[in-house]
Amino acid sequence: MAEDNSHHQFITFTVGDQEYGVDIMSVREIKGWVETTLLPNTPEYMRGVLNLRGVIVPIFDLRCRFGLGKTEATNLHVIVIIAVKNRMVGILVDTVSDILTVSNSDIRDVPKMETLIEEEYLSGLVTIEERMVALLNQERLFDAKMIDSGIAMSKMDET
Repeated sequence: MAEDNSHHQFITFTVGDQEYGVDIMSVREIKGWVETTLLPNTPEYMRGVLNLRGVIVPIFDLRCRFGLGKTEATNLHVIVIIAVKNRMVGILVDTVSDILTVSNSDIRDVPKMETLIEEEYLSGLVTIEERMVALLNQERLFDAKMIDSGIAMSKMDET
């Protein structure tokens, strides 16, 4: 079997004590925390919506989504805007860390374990020096129904 030497780049960020990464090709923008428009009857991990140059973007609290409690957002927190299934989604994170370039052979499978974060939300693990970076599978973390419901709720509030 031939070794796969292709490389991928990831934007890394922290949520609590853990470092996560998303494919750099899905990142559309990184911006400082701004207050969002809250929507009624949405899950706790949905922080509201943001009007980003005419596009309504649902903002999700990643800490809350992972069952780690709600983020008390300050001007030190960051919103990473990513593309998921041809939609834009914002994720609230503690800090943006780095850009990593890794080869496919460096990406390890996620072991089966009892954690708050379901393995299906992770696409792999990478060890860089002394750090372990969990790579997010944003397609599974934010399904189309979740994104559409956030956008639909924002459209209902506009009327």
